[in-house]
Amino acid sequence: MLTLRQANERGHADHGWLKALHSFSFANYYDPAHMGFSALRVINEDRVAPNMGFGMHGHQNMEIITYVLEGELSHKDSMGNASVIRAGEVQKMSAGRGVRHSEFNPDATHGTHLLQIWIEPNVANIEPEYEQNQIVDLPLMDGWRAIAAPNGVWNGLAGAVRLYQDAALLLAHHDDGLAERVYALVDKRSAYVHIATGSAVVNGIELNAGDAVKITDESQVTVQLQADAQVLVFDLP
Repeated sequence: MLTLRQANERGHADHGWLKALHSFSFANYYDPAHMGFSALRVINEDRVAPNMGFGMHGHQNMEIITYVLEGELSHKDSMGNASVIRAGEVQKMSAGRGVRHSEFNPDATHGTHLLQIWIEPNVANIEPEYEQNQIVDLPLMDGWRAIAAPNGVWNGLAGAVRLYQDAALLLAHHDDGLAERVYALVDKRSAYVHIATGSAVVNGIELNAGDAVKITDESQVTVQLQADAQVLVFDLP
């Protein structure tokens, strides 16, 4: 079964310095029909103005993935990490028993465009963890980049960021060739497919940036990439 979630149906917030689109209920946006999907709890598409950002704030027991699409994001946290996440890089924090962090656009003239993703963990109160990688350094098989996977291993390939959940986050990127990608869904697993940039045809449905589709009771995900497409596929229990 395919359930479409169109970009213009998402929740939105305009704080001046931050323009945010929410695929699922978040902060002041509440929609009981969109509280998450399986272990996937949040996909926020954020645009942060120059020299602006989020002050120090806390999280607990959540897998938090940040994927920068344009610009850069300066990060500091209570684990002692201080870094800059640039376009084409991904960061993951396992918040575990508790972590505090800040996120700031350090550029004085250009905005930052990013996706922040939350996945509920299957273990609680672990020691917080931090990872950061360039997308091009992540494992690649059959046109799929493994961004995140249980223990950092997907299909026998190590090097993805570690998820504390029986879930995987995969990327079909236009730069990796193969205009059509096929991903098998086994053991009645579900998928959530989100178009980060560009456009693509997913299981016969044409989608544009910000669109998504929930996939249940299907044997596979078929993605036909069009211009400048970056497509995220969440393999979920």
